This record gives sequence, structure tokens and C-alpha cells, in this order.
Amino acid sequence: MRKSLSISSAALSWPLVVLLITPGVQAPLAAHPSKPPKAIEVWSGTASWYGRRFEGKKTASGQPYDMFAATAAHPWLPFGSLLRLTNVKTGHSQLVRINDRGPFSGDRELDVSYVVASRLGMIERGVARLRIELLEEPPLP
Repeated sequence: MRKSLSISSAALSWPLVVLLITPGVQAPLAAHPSKPPKAIEVWSGTASWYGRRFEGKKTASGQPYDMFAATAAHPWLPFGSLLRLTNVKTGHSQLVRINDRGPFSGDRELDVSYVVASRLGMIERGVARLRIELLEEPPLP
């Protein structure tokens, strides 16, 4: 009798224990910062994109070009700089890292990878006017 009472008490108290412990072991609901990073500098410029023809070729930083990586080429920003690019017509934005030099035609400010161009909605036209926000520069060596 006493053995069955112990088992039934344990069985009835188990859900209560689970309810008390569970909130303490759950992962946080959001891992995003509450505020987006503040831009160091903001300007606008025209960007183009480059794709399959350059796939796997070495960039100016020494990394192989990956058309599916969120990267961009800029004439003078330090390699590793983080930018937020926003297409002024569509409002779509994308974070990119500078890993190459360019563009080498016209009045363009940036060349972006294929995946960035796709996310910004600029594949068909080939170029787009962007808001460019410098969010982070790499530390000096």
C-alpha cells in the first residue's frame, strides 16, 4: 500500500516539477540586438553586380570569389569593412563585407555578389541606386 502511494505521488508531482524547471532551461527567445548598429558614415551610390564568370577566382583580398556569399568590392574601403546596403527603390537591405577592389567602370561605387544583387532586387537591371551605411571597419594591425 505504501509503495503504491509513493509511486502515485511521484507520478502526480512530475508534471509540477517539469513546469517549474522548464522556464529556467529554455534558450532565449531572441538573439538579435535590440537596436541596429549605428552607422559610422552614410552615403548613396550606384552599384552593379558580378557573378558566375568570376566564381572561384581570387579577389584582391586573396579570398576566392563566391557568388553566394554576402560580399562586395569597393575601391578604397578596408577589407573586412561591414556595410548595410539598401536599395532606395525597393527598400530591401543586405549586410555585406568588403573583400575585393572595384568596380572598374563608370561612376559605380560598389560591385556586389550575385546573392546580394538578388536580395536587393537588382539582377534584371544590373545596377541600382543604394544607400550605403558603413557599420564597422576592421581594427588596424
